[in-house]
Amino acid sequence: MTDPDKPNPVVEDIPGGSLAIRTDSKLRIRQQEILAELGVLALQGTPFPELLTNTAALTAEGLEAEFCKVLEYQREEARFLVTAGVGWEPGVIGTATVGADIESPAGYALITGKPVVSNHLENEERFRTPELLVRHGIRRAMNVILQGDGTPYGVLEVDSRSEGEFSINDISFLQGSANLLGMAIERQRIEANLRAAVERNQLLLKEVNHRVNNSLALVASMLHLKAATVNNEVKVHLDEAYNRITAIARAHQRLYQTEMFEKIELGPYLEDICKSFSDSLPDCLLYVNVKAGIEVPPDQAIPVALFVNELITNSAKYSHPGGKCEVWIEVDRVDTKIAVSVRDKGIGLPPKFEPSSQKGLGMRLINAFAAQLGGVLEIRRHDPGVEFILTFPSSE
Repeated sequence: MTDPDKPNPVVEDIPGGSLAIRTDSKLRIRQQEILAELGVLALQGTPFPELLTNTAALTAEGLEAEFCKVLEYQREEARFLVTAGVGWEPGVIGTATVGADIESPAGYALITGKPVVSNHLENEERFRTPELLVRHGIRRAMNVILQGDGTPYGVLEVDSRSEGEFSINDISFLQGSANLLGMAIERQRIEANLRAAVERNQLLLKEVNHRVNNSLALVASMLHLKAATVNNEVKVHLDEAYNRITAIARAHQRLYQTEMFEKIELGPYLEDICKSFSDSLPDCLLYVNVKAGIEVPPDQAIPVALFVNELITNSAKYSHPGGKCEVWIEVDRVDTKIAVSVRDKGIGLPPKFEPSSQKGLGMRLINAFAAQLGGVLEIRRHDPGVEFILTFPSSE
């Protein structure tokens, strides 16, 4: 009758070797701990070279072996490259190669997908012993396939100079290590492919924004040149169209000049747009005060810029008959909302002014931009001047 408190001996028939009995429960427990450690390393995104080296070191420890190596299959050369390992003499890792044909233990494991155990290399007749193992005095070795993303990455091999035999449990542990490493290899390859796809898309987005900016800048330049050849009434309309197009072009310029395609910081963007008014409104002084770090997507940044653009234009045209104007632009974030304020100190609005009933293009555009942003427009009368405040929900 067996004692339930003592581990049962496991009798194992090892190919190429003799029967072996293992009762070392501490080693088995340590092997399970190592597999758990390797699982954590695989999941936490450990850098690939470090992951390979750690896997080799922990696998060697779990099998009480002096050597372990990761063999990466080189398809063009039909050989394995030793890409990582422990115990080997200098100059082996990253340089040494071994055969990958069916007569090689590692090649057999790769081709058939079956584990290969050689407990007595000096008597091995099934395979030729690689020169690398002979040079290091290796007496026994195990090889298991190392899967990758769709195709095998190579082989995980453990080697020892000491006498003894690798057991079936040892094969299971080695295969477990290889499976975890294979999972990590597949994950890292997928992530690398995703990064490459993202980089390609970013390049395409950058190119699109660059071309849109150039096209809009060309249209704006044509309007600006045409404005110099027409009467004042037409020139005013051309200048307004020029400023609107320029505001949109500046957004695309910022998008292709930065690595962040999803957001535009409002402060520098509005400052840039206000500077562009210097040609068409040389007598208008603009003061921009935007809280740092307010970033919005382009489909919010552009309506905000056009909203500011229209109010500056209206202030210069209607609130300052003398031609000189001053306008203050402020942007702030309050909780989950963004508030845009545009104020001047001009003659103000007519007593019965109703923003929703105005038929002028400028006011209709202002209302349209507010609606596009899902915001609320508030008008405050001051003495002197008027202030327009647009509050809309942040996209964050």
